[in-house]
Amino acid sequence: MGRWSTEPAVVALGGGHGLAASLTALRQLTTDLTAVVTVADNGGSSGRLREEFGVLPPGDLRMALAALCGDDRWGQTWARVLQHRFDSAGELSGHSLGNLLILTLWQQLDDHVDGLDWVAGLLGARGRVLPMALTPLDITAEVRDPDGSVSTVRGQVEVATAPGEVLGVSLDPADAAACPEALSAIADADVVVLGPGSWYSSVIPHLLVPELREALCRTSAQVVVATNLEPHADETRGYDLADHLEVLRRHAPQLRVHTVLVDPSAVTDADRLGAAAGALGARLEVADVAADHAGVHDPHKLASAYARVMGAN
Repeated sequence: MGRWSTEPAVVALGGGHGLAASLTALRQLTTDLTAVVTVADNGGSSGRLREEFGVLPPGDLRMALAALCGDDRWGQTWARVLQHRFDSAGELSGHSLGNLLILTLWQQLDDHVDGLDWVAGLLGARGRVLPMALTPLDITAEVRDPDGSVSTVRGQVEVATAPGEVLGVSLDPADAAACPEALSAIADADVVVLGPGSWYSSVIPHLLVPELREALCRTSAQVVVATNLEPHADETRGYDLADHLEVLRRHAPQLRVHTVLVDPSAVTDADRLGAAAGALGARLEVADVAADHAGVHDPHKLASAYARVMGAN
């Protein structure tokens, strides 16, 4: 990573387990790390708190904060505490302690970003976590059902588990303002990482917020797209990696990508994949980033791959 005299400023965008895997790897390479997280979750504890209190869904933000905890006893203890989920017959059942902690600080400080910064400070998190927007959003999708008809599906959970082929997604409201701190982080970044994660419900939503899409298309940072290890069981059923890249280009045709990072086990058609990467202006970095058990990124392998990518001209 000799391109920078100091640690590179890295911004990682996504949500859920994919973003958490990316952050766990990236925090091994830099302390100047910002996560920009989707805020469209409408299921589980996050959906309940969003509906009851009118706040951003905290779940993906919580997972990103936990991923930024250090590997020492302090960091790993707080990561487990943050992720602890209550299991009871009462109203707390299904809620995670981290979600409730984030909600409490939001209510105390009346500021989403300030509240997340306080949680990060408590945890000793090795980076900052920001929402992509300051108002809750809903994902809607046009889905071709198995019988050939097209219907509209609303909600992140519903899109992620859609039984048919997702033809396209949008956000409601369509003109939501991006988090200003997220825009500033992208403007100052040396490296921007998109993915891995559920494509339509965690990655593409960042390109549907107008100000965020413009910032990503305008940035001088090295843009890296980290791809998934296997197809999503529902929302991108039947897609190969080239299809994922084509969806990305369709939603942000002006986005210029430096590198597409892929695991060799996920490549089914190398020629198609190379052409799709080339259409984004990107080179392919093929690297073993999979853990021994299928479908999960190995954080140390992923960190090594990111380090090679960051050192590439």
